[in-house]
Amino acid sequence: QVQLVESGGGLVQAGGSLRLSCAASGIIVSIKAMGWYRQAPGKQRELVAIINSGGSTNYVDSVKGRFTISRANAQNTVYLQMNSLKPEDTAVYYCNAQGVLTLFQGPNDYWGQGTQVTVSS
Repeated sequence: QVQLVESGGGLVQAGGSLRLSCAASGIIVSIKAMGWYRQAPGKQRELVAIINSGGSTNYVDSVKGRFTISRANAQNTVYLQMNSLKPEDTAVYYCNAQGVLTLFQGPNDYWGQGTQVTVSS
């Protein structure tokens, strides 16, 4: 069974920074892509940033230049460095792993439990 464990959320003032981490555990052979989504109250979940196994990245326009996604393939871990945070970045942030292949099953997609990020004005 694959689990995604997130950490790093919290409360920060506008203009501040946070770093989210997500580690995938299990007997994992490969992961096609890892990313971060967020969901604010009353809104749909949206893709924030994604990185594939080759290191190619994609960001939602609203975070370009402020957020950086990175990945440690050997540790099946993905990070999201968030700088110049704004109140509109407030949301629950979810880690996502796509195309996860283990010794026993897959490829499948998995989600983390979510971590709250709150940016005060």
